[in-house]
Amino acid sequence: MYDKKWMQHAFDLAGKAEEKGEVPVGAVLVLDGDAIGEGWNHPILANDPTGHAEIIALRAAAKYQGNYRLPGTTLYVTLEPCVMCAGAIIHARISRLVFGAYDPNTGAAGSVFDILGTHKLNHVVDVTGGVMETECGSLLKEFFKNRR
Repeated sequence: MYDKKWMQHAFDLAGKAEEKGEVPVGAVLVLDGDAIGEGWNHPILANDPTGHAEIIALRAAAKYQGNYRLPGTTLYVTLEPCVMCAGAIIHARISRLVFGAYDPNTGAAGSVFDILGTHKLNHVVDVTGGVMETECGSLLKEFFKNRR
């Protein structure tokens, strides 16, 4: 139930990206039951290739905490993170990732790559996928269907 509450929040943030014509992905970082950072995709509007929802949420949380390390946090994101975002999650020492839709094209939390689960790196993230998978996946499918 707790995971669904925060995934719903991330889903609502994804709607902000969609309103701007960006790929609808939202993310929220939670520590001790409180949101400490959130974001939604906006690489096109910001002319920023790193403007993914996860990166925006991590930047906001790091600023809020006054630290680039964010241990003990859980990141909720509507789409399985890409390689870039997975790397940032590891560097920030995020404890847990919860995502909605799996990404069979670029997913780095087990679908295509398993960057977050490998023991070859200095940090392993606890990953739970498929929370609100249908809703998150439908939002993305509908967005791309309307763009074609």
